[in-house]
Amino acid sequence: MKVILLERVGRLGTIGDEVTVKDGFARNFLLPQGKALRANNANRARFETERDQIEQRNAERRDSAMAVAEAVNGRKVTIIRQAGETGVLYGSVSSRDISDALTAENIQVTKSQVDLSLPIKTVGLHNVVLTLHAEVDSSITVNVARSADEAERQASGEDMTVVSYDEEVVEEAVVEEEDADAGEEAGTDEASEEEASA
Repeated sequence: MKVILLERVGRLGTIGDEVTVKDGFARNFLLPQGKALRANNANRARFETERDQIEQRNAERRDSAMAVAEAVNGRKVTIIRQAGETGVLYGSVSSRDISDALTAENIQVTKSQVDLSLPIKTVGLHNVVLTLHAEVDSSITVNVARSADEAERQASGEDMTVVSYDEEVVEEAVVEEEDADAGEEAGTDEASEEEASA
């Protein structure tokens, strides 16, 4: 299907471009969201008469998106979730969770603006891109942790999954060493008793 774009859409084009897209993409996304018109003579004429208004609306949306981008860029958002010892979450952190966390900080970002290809499934610091407008992107850091204390330690650069793993390994090594020492001492005691009886 051939459509006239009313705003810049990804790699398709900019305002006024006539592009050919798949029918489903046009019917399910571009046309209902008001991002495009079907390319026919009546719509071409309508677009030309409204072009200035369309470009002005787009400029206003871009300016408001840039204001949000300045407020958000580089911000850190903390999300607390339950996770196992290895740092794998029992659930996941989705676009909606990130959007809700930003809304709680009085920053209006919809879940469709959070560019998260796959949900976050591990604790740690994750870079997430926000597509606030077709021409405006911003990035935030999402700090996923098991507790507020752990979130602070992660924010300071500590890797919680490695620390907990290392502590477990050290504890196991100490226990094994103590067991080995206890076994050697028991063996030397038995040997000295045998020598004394001989």
